[in-house]
Amino acid sequence: MVLIEFPSLTEARAWYDSPACRDILRLRTDHIEGDLLLIEGVGPDYHPAGRAAKLRAESEQAGRSAA
Repeated sequence: MVLIEFPSLTEARAWYDSPACRDILRLRTDHIEGDLLLIEGVGPDYHPAGRAAKLRAESEQAGRSAA
């Protein structure tokens, strides 16, 4: 696994679309199998417990709607 941090998702996409990245892309894709994931991070005010509670509530609501 390789993890590269960028200041923003926009800058990560700009790097991936850059000539420099395109020049070396085949070194990776021709020699290893893998996936590239661009994931937007979280800010300093992120609270995982609050996010988990929100996801649980949404999941429960979706389950009730499907029933």
